[in-house]
Order: sequence, then C-alpha cells, then structure tokens
Amino acid sequence: MYTLDLRSVAPKAIRPLGGKFSGTAPDGQSISFTNYYMQQNGKPYFAISGEMHFCRVSPDQWEDAILKMQAGGINLLSTYVFWIVHEEQEGTFRFDGCRDLRRFLALCQRLGMPVIMRIGPFCHGEFRNGGLPDWLYGKPYEVRENDPGFLQAVRRFFRALHEQMNGFYFSQGGCIVGTQIENEYQHSSAPWEITTGISSEWVNGGRSGEGYMLALKNIMLEEGIRTPFYTTTAWGGAITPVEEALPLWGGYSYQPWIFYDRTGEHPATPEYIYRDNHNDAVPKTYNFEPAYPPESRPYACCEMMGGMMCSYNYRFQMDMRAIDALANTKLGSGCNWLGYYMYKGGTNPTGLHTPYLNESQVSKRSYDYQAALGEFGQVRESYGRLKALHLFCQTFAPLLTETKTVLPEHMHALAPEDTAPLRWCVRVKGDSGFLFINNFQDHLTMPDRRDENVSLQLPGGETRFRFSIAGGENAVLPFGLMLDDLRLDWATAQPIARAGSSWFFLAPDGMEPVYCFGGREYRVQPGQVLTVDEVTLITLSRRESLGFYLLGGRVYLCDHPLYMDGQTLKCETEDGCATLRTWEGGSWQSRTIGSPHKPLPVAFRQVGVGRYAAQIPQDSLTGCKQTLLRVQYTGDVGHAFIGGQMISDNFANNAAWDIRLDDHRAALADELLVIYITPRKKHVTVDVSSAMAGRMERAEGLVAELESAELIRVEEIVL
Repeated sequence: MYTLDLRSVAPKAIRPLGGKFSGTAPDGQSISFTNYYMQQNGKPYFAISGEMHFCRVSPDQWEDAILKMQAGGINLLSTYVFWIVHEEQEGTFRFDGCRDLRRFLALCQRLGMPVIMRIGPFCHGEFRNGGLPDWLYGKPYEVRENDPGFLQAVRRFFRALHEQMNGFYFSQGGCIVGTQIENEYQHSSAPWEITTGISSEWVNGGRSGEGYMLALKNIMLEEGIRTPFYTTTAWGGAITPVEEALPLWGGYSYQPWIFYDRTGEHPATPEYIYRDNHNDAVPKTYNFEPAYPPESRPYACCEMMGGMMCSYNYRFQMDMRAIDALANTKLGSGCNWLGYYMYKGGTNPTGLHTPYLNESQVSKRSYDYQAALGEFGQVRESYGRLKALHLFCQTFAPLLTETKTVLPEHMHALAPEDTAPLRWCVRVKGDSGFLFINNFQDHLTMPDRRDENVSLQLPGGETRFRFSIAGGENAVLPFGLMLDDLRLDWATAQPIARAGSSWFFLAPDGMEPVYCFGGREYRVQPGQVLTVDEVTLITLSRRESLGFYLLGGRVYLCDHPLYMDGQTLKCETEDGCATLRTWEGGSWQSRTIGSPHKPLPVAFRQVGVGRYAAQIPQDSLTGCKQTLLRVQYTGDVGHAFIGGQMISDNFANNAAWDIRLDDHRAALADELLVIYITPRKKHVTVDVSSAMAGRMERAEGLVAELESAELIRVEEIVL
C-alpha cells in the first residue's frame, strides 16, 4: 500500500507576470502568463508546442505537416531560423523555396497555427556551426559575444527577418506569438565545421552573460520584432534573464551526444522519475536548476524529446513509448506547457557553397529524428500516444493548470536503475486531481505491476486506487473529476476528451478499467459503453486510442491518419484503404473507405560493391499524394543519388529507410536512382608503408547489401 496525505496541501499562489509577458491582437484577443501557466483571453490555456523546421520540409508538404500537427493536439508551432540557411554568403539573403519564411508564415496564419520564432543567432539543431554562417569566423570580432561588430551583423540578420515577419505579428492580428532569444547560451556549443575532421575545435559557447542576452532582445525590439513574450532555454546553467523572457526546459532520454567521448551501452537516465519542479522549497532537481525561485515562473518545456536522431556512433530504434512516458513524467512534475523537439522531422537543405549544412556526426541530408511525424509526414505510434495526452491536457486545462504536484517520499531519492518501487505522484487541488503513474524506463525493462494499491488522504476523505499496469506503460488516472454535473470519484482509466455528453477514456495496457460514482464501482471492458445518470463513458483500449481523433467537434476512430483541411475531413493511407468509425447518436458507425493496393517492388541491379541502380517508372510518381521508396539494407551508411546529387542518406539501424521521390520527378525521367551502401567493416587499418606517401585502407568482412526496395504510393482520401 502506497499512501499520501493531501489534506493540508495549500492551493497554488497564482499571480500574473505582467506586461512583458502579454500581448493583445487588434480584435481584442489576448495572450498572457501567470507564474504557473499561459492564458488566452484571461483563461488558463494549456500550451503544447511542436518543433518543425520549415527549411527542412519541402514547401509542398508544409500544409500537410501543420494539419497533422493540429490533429495531434499541437497548438503552438516552434521553428528555428538558421542564419546560415538565409545568409550563407555575406550580404546575400535567400528567402526562396524551402527558405521562404514569409510564405510559411502566411500558411500558418491561414491555418490558424500560432508560431514561436527561434531566431538565434545561434540555434544548434545539428546544423553546421550551430546555424552560424562560415563567413562570421573570418571577421575581426568574437562570435556570440557582446562585441559591436558581431552585434551589427546580428542586427542586419534580424532586420532581414523582420522584413519577412512584418504583418504576421500577434499585435498585427498575425500568427507570431513568441520569439526565442539565442539558444543555450554559455551552456552549449557546436562543432566548428570549417576545421578539419581530426580537430576538435568548437564554436564559442559565450562569456558575456546576461548583458549579451539583453543586447539581443534590444536589437529585436529596435528592428521591430515585437511579440507578446520572449523565451530562453534555461537548462544546464544557460543564461536566463527571467525578467525579460520566459525560461523553458526539456529533457532527453536518448542522448547520442554522449558518444562523442564514450563507448559501450547507453545508461538509463533519471528522466522518468517524477520531480517537484514548481516548488520554492525544492530549488533544484535533476536537469532542473533554475537561477530563480521555481514558483516565480511557470514550469514550461520547449525541448522534451519528441524523437531522436541517430548519430554515427550511436544507432538505435526509438521505443515509441518513451515519448509519451516522458511527457507524462514532465506533466506530473508540474509542467503546464509541453514542448517537443522534434515533433516533425525533415530533410536538411543544401547550400550554394557548402552542399551539406549539417553537423558532422549526423546524416548529411536526413533529419527524420524518429519523430512523431517523420521526415515525409509518416505518422508514428508516438503520434497517437501523445495525441491522447494532448487532448486530455486541453480538455481539463481549467483544473489541471491549477493543481499542485505532491510526491510520495520514495520518489525523492529513486535511482533510474531501481525498478522495484511504483513510480507515481499526484497533482491535486482540494479533493480533485490526477494520479500519475509511469512504468517506463529508458534502456531498461520495467516489470508488469500487479495489484498495486494507492491511498490518497483528501480533505473529503480517502480515495483508494487498485490497479495493475503493463511494463513500459504509463497512465493518468482522475479523482474527484466533474463530468458535467456528475462527480467521478475515481477511475482506473485515463481521460481523453469529451464530445457533447459523451466522455472518452483509454485503458492503459495491463489495467482493468473501473469507474467509481458515489461509491459504486462499474467494471467495463475496452470497447464497452457505460451510461451513468445520462452521462456516457466510452472506454478504448490503448491500441484503439492511437486512432482516436476529435476533429470539427466530432469523434472518429481510424486505423490511418486523419486531419481536417478547413471543413474537409481527409484520410491518408499507404495501402489504399482504411476503416473509419464515427461516434454518432451514442454508438459507433463503421465503414471502409478506399480500395486496397500493394507496394510496387523495384528491381535494382548491382553495379559495384554496395552500389545499386534502378530506373523508377514515371507512372509510379503521379496520381497519388506522394511516392516513397522504402529500402531495407545491411551495411554502415546508405546514400541515395539522382544524377550525382545526394538526395537522402541514412545511418543503418535495421529500420526501413524511406526516400521521397516527388521532388525529383523531372530528374528521374532521364536519370537512374543509385543507392550506395558504405560497407560495415571488420579489422580496418590504413596501410602507410609506402615511401611515396601512398595510403590505402585495408579491411576485412565487408557487408553492404540492398535487401529489398519497394515504392509506397501514399494516397489522400477526401471524406
């Protein structure tokens, strides 16, 4: 039995943050912040931001990505603006193609997606020099410092950005609601990619302190970049001028960067242990050491792991349960703004002078990031798992945002390797709140938990939960929750959303759904409909919940992605058909849409060691939403070329490698698609015995094989 006494928990002292954290649109709409949460028109608003880099997505896919983000519960889009992408050559700014910031903002505006601009000047994002142009480093000033020469170059860059952003600010009725100042200042840097591969030179991480950050904000204001709020990244001791900008946090449990200087297995991280991160009595916890009293600012995140890229030294396939388990942990720890990096993957653009604008330890082109939405909009399991949590946060925002985190005693010193105790905490306000449970741990296997008991001593009496939960699963369980006028005492099912008088819940794997009203327990099975006093409760299995959508005020279950384009419902399929269920009149109405088709195999012929070529049929590239070449291979690194230009690359990790062909229709009419797989090697040496400076790699056990390739015709069905 786990117990927690909540009878004397004081309510949160909530107060406004003032004019530097607020703004008003011409139509009277407002954005503001308290010390605990964001507000929209003076009411609690649960912010959920997802990172998408417009320059890493083909413009013809921008709209698709935004619509899918909205369907997934994202209500803020954050994007880096990489300086090197727009001013690779000093004085020559590019805003064409995937660099067309103004076109991107116009689309966000039309689709009603608010935007946070992360304009640097240093961004990182696995970009070359962290996004800083090469030419900066040949100048007689220090980069990322309070140096007049550097700040003048920054001013010119910000002025060019303002010309693109002007007209889209919130104060003008536009979509830009926030601006990030710099990134990880005095905490993080990036490899200096100009140097040779055997050097370990890095760009400057900064030494100018808060003065530099304030100088950047002043330049933004002077150049017209004015938004309701500004943000800074706060982790790792980064400089955070909290009187001028909102400090934002995050966390990653897959950390490829640690393999710069280590080998072996990835350690388990403390990211999946609940903390109390909005409590002045707890001034610091793991990965949270604010330079301000924690209760003076919201606990808000902009870089929770929404996926992770493979680096050359660390190849893995993301456990998709890791993503929503981390969101659950941050939420239970007091977070009132969930923010993901990355939520939407992409493809690095190429430069005019430097073709590959990436950091050297990651792929040259691909930035899929194993994100909820992949490089070409592929919908992953993490998308559905997060969507259910996002709908919960938004549905119950008025209560959730004002609840207070309380931890059981054993959580304060729990090590990530300790899988024995139940990992749980509570967010509570009076007799109402939520029990958070996490049974996931990265890089370890958590056991199934059976017959757990949690007793909460509330002002109105005891509430006791009895449940089991599968290893790797997480849950949010309600108590004292009002469903219209009906009080739910407690439930071992996770709330998702409501539609009319119908309330939708999910049963986490391994957990029997039970609802308690007025002391009476109702046991149900996933799929079963329960009606109590004219309130209808629908319980979904975890698998069913992945296909749950609340779009245009209507509820759908679909085994393929759904999204709304204006008033039009659309479905995306890779196999041509889908099963759609609609909740109508208190029951599910089911129908099959589309007609099935199979992938088209592609016959590649081997033309060298690890080198394969094929002619792509032109008719396969028309008549559908997009065409993906899906490749399975063994080797070290895969590279795809058309006409000698690399269009995609991939670090082998035993997962399928998708390559979008739509941008290359014209070239494929005349050119072969060539795949080169650099071999996996054993016993590698470099023979330098020659007296004439001859050098040659010698290796044994070369493995480089294209196993299969097929064309996936992605279709969009209008419903």
